[in-house]
Amino acid sequence: MNTNSKSDSYAAAGVDITAGYKAVELMKKHIARTISGGALSDIGGFGGLFELDIENIKKPVLVSGTDGVGTKLKLAFLMDKHDTVGIDCVAMCVNDIICCGAKPMFFLDYIACGKNYPEKIASIVSGVCEGCVQSGCSLIGGETAEMPGFYPVDEYDLAGFSVGVVDKEKIINNKSMIPGDILIALPSSGIHSNGFSLVRKVFDVENKDIKSPVDSLGGKSIGETLLTPTKIYVKPVLALLETITVKGISHITGGGFYENIPRSIPDGLGAVINKESIRILPIFDLISKIGNIIEHDMFNTFNMGVGMSIVVAKEDAHNAVDILKANGEDAYIIGEIVSSDEKIRIV
Repeated sequence: MNTNSKSDSYAAAGVDITAGYKAVELMKKHIARTISGGALSDIGGFGGLFELDIENIKKPVLVSGTDGVGTKLKLAFLMDKHDTVGIDCVAMCVNDIICCGAKPMFFLDYIACGKNYPEKIASIVSGVCEGCVQSGCSLIGGETAEMPGFYPVDEYDLAGFSVGVVDKEKIINNKSMIPGDILIALPSSGIHSNGFSLVRKVFDVENKDIKSPVDSLGGKSIGETLLTPTKIYVKPVLALLETITVKGISHITGGGFYENIPRSIPDGLGAVINKESIRILPIFDLISKIGNIIEHDMFNTFNMGVGMSIVVAKEDAHNAVDILKANGEDAYIIGEIVSSDEKIRIV
């Protein structure tokens, strides 16, 4: 820790730079869990260094993703629980990267806060590190910005950035997609990190009790259920790609089914989804009921229990499901690709 750098004038303005040093020291034990062979730099330098191993990659293509956690952070503030939102931050980036068939290599985070409480910052970063471990990437750098007068002292924002690599000839594209191909669902862990402006309004989280157990949520509270971190799909999808030709992957985020699934489908084709096959989680039924939200809007806002969809050839479908299950994903078939100018139908 740097004990010589201290500014009383800056502290009087609301920024304690020594708190930043303490936060870095507290987070180092978490960061150490994420470091892989490619990471060359220690936390605290001006740039994060990562050596790219391209020995088995003919034409390496870098794939980047950046995102934040959004207003889900409001739930973290209300519940005073900060060790899971970092998983969300990583997930929102690496789940996008894997849609191209790329393996995430490293991650950087950015935390902006009204006041730097070192233990809280370290707790946030512990979640980031857990997300990196789950996705097999290294946390090689980040930034904590103390911004008094801009953020309330007990609030913060969290965003991140990740880079992955894929061999150019292995980039997932939809050119080979044909009618009869099958859509496979990977279950979500909950709402993930989208739609929370609507969720917060439905449950009136700032004014209503969100900490008491709810029977329909398996005895968990609304707050606990809403804070369930986003599932990370990197490792099971990479395992699938080693064996099966994947024709398209969609990460179901904001915009739900209607916006995200069509993004992986070429013109002239569409997806027909069997609504009865979808394993809708209880939290979505509760949102629909309390908020009086019509079915279309639910599927157009939330993942509804499906965090990612994958398109494979019909003859590969059952093998693909078996591979995903062997790698920890309770995957199942939800529909097929058809000739259509309508990108998606839920029937």
